[in-house]
Amino acid sequence: MNHPNGLNGRTPHLVWDWNSTLFHDMDAIIAATNASFALLGLPPMTLERYRELYCVPVPRFYEKVTGRVPEPDEWTLLDDAFQAVYATHSALCELATGADELLDAWQREGGTQSLLSLTAHESLMPFVRRFGIERRFVRVDGRVGPPGGGKAEHLVRHLDALRKDPAEVVLIGDAADDALAALHVGARAVLYAGGSHGRASLESVGVPVVDSLADAVALARTFGA
Repeated sequence: MNHPNGLNGRTPHLVWDWNSTLFHDMDAIIAATNASFALLGLPPMTLERYRELYCVPVPRFYEKVTGRVPEPDEWTLLDDAFQAVYATHSALCELATGADELLDAWQREGGTQSLLSLTAHESLMPFVRRFGIERRFVRVDGRVGPPGGGKAEHLVRHLDALRKDPAEVVLIGDAADDALAALHVGARAVLYAGGSHGRASLESVGVPVVDSLADAVALARTFGA
């Protein structure tokens, strides 16, 4: 008989988001976003306002703030400004509280996990190696190609490369787009309210929302019970 949650009693494979989930970089993101917005003559944005408005694809976030989608050449300038400031500030950021211990414990218990990020792959890997967590993952995929896209297609390619059945996967992220990508492919999602979205916007997606990564892992564990 099939298990009602689709996992047939097996421990799920965890797909972790990076920015503002495992990597606590909201201070760097706000500083970089405000540097980008300054090019448009906009005042600085608070963390609370960012969490209220942020969405993916990122050009749509700019549209919500400015009333229009940036032109291609303009988007390049805005993204360049963001990346330059983010690179400086993110060098001071650390993993989320308890993240390393959670990754280690899941691996020691025989669980598998992977990392999926919309950060450019060549930019992502130095961070993963800096924190010594690359060995915790069976696969790490950053973005290949231009910025600005969503996560669903990225997740499809990631799971295909892993040869994972989406029904046996739980994605842990901090953005509504993480959950929508998981639902799109037939996976489950748990959203962490300590990152880029406020709790209200996360709860509107219809998947579980938790206040810590430890709670996210504990909940994911129950999906295979």
